[in-house]
Amino acid sequence: MSSFRARDLERVASAVAAAESLLFITGAGISAPSGIPTYRGIGGLYNDADPEEGLSIEEALSGEMLRRRPEITWRYIHQIEKASRGKTFNRGHELIALAEQRCSRVWVLTQNVDGFHKKAGSRNVIDIHGDIHELRCTGCDGCSTVDDYRELAPLPMCSSCGEVVRPEVVLFGELLPFEKVELMRKELKRGFDVVFSVGTTSVFPYIMEPVVDAGRRGKLTVEINPGRTTLSDDVDVRLAEGAVTALEDGLSRLLL
Repeated sequence: MSSFRARDLERVASAVAAAESLLFITGAGISAPSGIPTYRGIGGLYNDADPEEGLSIEEALSGEMLRRRPEITWRYIHQIEKASRGKTFNRGHELIALAEQRCSRVWVLTQNVDGFHKKAGSRNVIDIHGDIHELRCTGCDGCSTVDDYRELAPLPMCSSCGEVVRPEVVLFGELLPFEKVELMRKELKRGFDVVFSVGTTSVFPYIMEPVVDAGRRGKLTVEINPGRTTLSDDVDVRLAEGAVTALEDGLSRLLL
């Protein structure tokens, strides 16, 4: 281990040991060790191929396309679900869940729709983009939960009203869920002693802003990502490596 990395890890460990509140902002990179590909970036599912119809993935996976041609949107929703089928949470998710036992206030703000944080034991989770296992009818608003999509039709329809069913996830062009945004704002207003950005490229303002705000408040900010992001030059500590490795090295001895 380089002396530079050792100093960074010691700084993170000391801050966490003294902290009463932690925020983990997570993206696809934390679930990649579970075998789930990211959608863009290193190892991205859609890096080299756009939908067969000649549309971008942002167009195919949009709320407008779901309304206009739901069979196209569902084709790619099925692909995303299949990529996560049979997979489960990893050591990174477990360590974040264990942090709730160490600090009095720990929250997870995740962009992931795989539900792994909750399955690993985290209770305070804001899954801002939803959960792919939660389904809702676009007609009667009936809801259900499914473990996987193997029993679903290519274009699922509601058995009660016959309308198209959709996953409770935020598609491109759709607004974030109001209740989750309000909860996020409430917790961010209280502030956090240490803020981690884990496995996310931080392209969305609501993912970037909590890190920037923590920096303004003089709180420690930590980025864990093998690639550089829009936040890399602004955080206090940058660990250019995978989520599981960095979390194990920085948190294990404090939490176990």
